[in-house]
Amino acid sequence: MAGGKGFSGPYAPAEADLSRCVHCGLCLQHCPTYTALNLETESPRGRLYIIKAIAQGRIEPTPAAVGHLDLCLQCRNCEAVCPSGVPFGRIMEGARAEILANRKAPLSWRLRAFLLRQLIPHPGRLEAASLLLRLYQRSGLRWLVERLFPPPLRDLSLLAPRLTGRTFRRTGVLAQPEGPPRHRVALLTGCVMPLVYGRVHDATARVLARNGCEVLAPPRQTCCGALFAHNGDRPTAERLARRNVDSFLAAELDAVVVNAAGCGAAMKEYGELLAGDPEYAKKAERLAAMVKDITEFLAELPLAAPQGRLEAEVTYQDSCHLAHAQRVTKPPRALLAAVPGLRLVEMEHADRCCGSAGVYNLTNREMSLRLLDDKMRDIGATGAAVIATANPGCMLQLEAGLRRHRLPGRVVHVVELLDEAYQRETTGV
Repeated sequence: MAGGKGFSGPYAPAEADLSRCVHCGLCLQHCPTYTALNLETESPRGRLYIIKAIAQGRIEPTPAAVGHLDLCLQCRNCEAVCPSGVPFGRIMEGARAEILANRKAPLSWRLRAFLLRQLIPHPGRLEAASLLLRLYQRSGLRWLVERLFPPPLRDLSLLAPRLTGRTFRRTGVLAQPEGPPRHRVALLTGCVMPLVYGRVHDATARVLARNGCEVLAPPRQTCCGALFAHNGDRPTAERLARRNVDSFLAAELDAVVVNAAGCGAAMKEYGELLAGDPEYAKKAERLAAMVKDITEFLAELPLAAPQGRLEAEVTYQDSCHLAHAQRVTKPPRALLAAVPGLRLVEMEHADRCCGSAGVYNLTNREMSLRLLDDKMRDIGATGAAVIATANPGCMLQLEAGLRRHRLPGRVVHVVELLDEAYQRETTGV
């Protein structure tokens, strides 16, 4: 992209995609930023107009123009309800990639991409960062920051994950099937999940084994690339995708199971991401076809019905990239309904974004907290003591919401509740 000449690079949104919007406005009331601000520029329709104007060279990608794109959560709720089938996620990612590739890209965008590249794909650096965070949280400094410091620092500390569990470091065979083997599957371990929610990986492996699966974790797998694609760094997203394609296809698998909704959505779109790569295009399509969210995979087995009871009221928060990108909404609820004693209490606006959206809660703190506050009001109205969801980013955000609003309760992954029910079959408690 050259200033004033529109998009000219390899990631430019296709004119056919941009032209599918008929300006009907059915997306407006499903867009979190539009419902919060009631501004056309903060709606899917308005952002499409801005992208098209920049693509055609009618306006410059000024800080004001790209600021409207940056405020988009990329939750894809608009895409799920669009009667014209506008591929909003693909358009937004392409537009951001074109803008970031330009030498006039906003400094904040370039700095964000640089920091993500330096941290997320590097397990050693992530472990070092998690160690520093653990030390901070065990010191008295956290108490001082969250009570005495101004809102930006206080909110940042509240949003930080509480690292209390052990790190998930296992690769190779994670679990052998209980009973007759039914499937051989691989688990995406990811980048942040092993450090923050290692317990979810443990629960996932146990539940899969209980349902007759041999569970592997290929040692050369890496970050799925979602954070990079969403923030416009397509070259890094493509590089990581190629490595995962090689890693997972090297094993003989029936499926690749993912327990992080954003990662699963990204991997299901590897064929699209690497469509321009003659060496990897077909292989990427093969891998994408094998990817299943854990709730989707279990619901299709069929599931071995748990016998242990969980006497609890649970409300379910749809993770955006599970509900809107992957269109998986019934399987998580079906799994919850299968747990004896568990009572599902649906919240209002269950599929509206909680404000996490990757690193959005760091880059757009005020809007993120506004959406989180709305979400916590909806959760509080249910009276449920347990919040279930299907993505680590959502879990982090909802846990921060409980702390921010001083509410009791706990946040869990759907698979953890299933695992608890299975374990109670033998322990009874």
